Amino acid sequence: MGSIVLADDHLIVRKGLKAILSAEPDFNIVGEAGDGLEAVDLVARLEPDILVLDLMMPGINGLEAIRQIARKNLKTAIVVLSMHNSEAYVLEALRSGAKAYILKEAPPEELIRAIREVTAGHSYLSSQISAQSIDSYLQKTEGNLLEPFQTLTPREQEIFRLAIHGFSNTEIASNLHISPRTVETHRSSLMHKLGLHNHTQLIKYAITRGMITEVI
Repeated sequence: MGSIVLADDHLIVRKGLKAILSAEPDFNIVGEAGDGLEAVDLVARLEPDILVLDLMMPGINGLEAIRQIARKNLKTAIVVLSMHNSEAYVLEALRSGAKAYILKEAPPEELIRAIREVTAGHSYLSSQISAQSIDSYLQKTEGNLLEPFQTLTPREQEIFRLAIHGFSNTEIASNLHISPRTVETHRSSLMHKLGLHNHTQLIKYAITRGMITEVI
């Protein structure tokens, strides 16, 4: 029987997922998490076969949760269930260690199919994400086909653009209606992806890309 942990910050979503997945005789819901940190802790403690994970959660976001779980070398396979269908999110989720990416608008049967595929050792992408094959996505995660800026998620790109124009983390948080801690998490992630270590390097990088012409 496949053990599953559900991680989503909306209780009603978790309860709906639990009802759908519990109807499958070989699925066993062993835990629920309402934020990214709780998800990482639950997976480390319970070591379920599958983690069904939303990307946008408090504490730490889903992408960082995937990275932390991957670093622990746990057996748990991660199925991302997200509202975001951009290639940037898909690529970063797969690059970080997710085995499947399903859109929340997909029918329940597709999530069930994804869990079964991942349990069998395969990868799976929602049929609504793109006409490209999963091999194409996976090849991009294995190589350096994208320049570093293209690996940033849409949210990280938003924060990047605000940061280079002089907005503080608190101001960015207010502008994007997220917490300052979430901004810090995204900012740390984008700096790592771009190989930058401080704000001065961030500004120089933006200048080389033609995004600004002078230090604000």
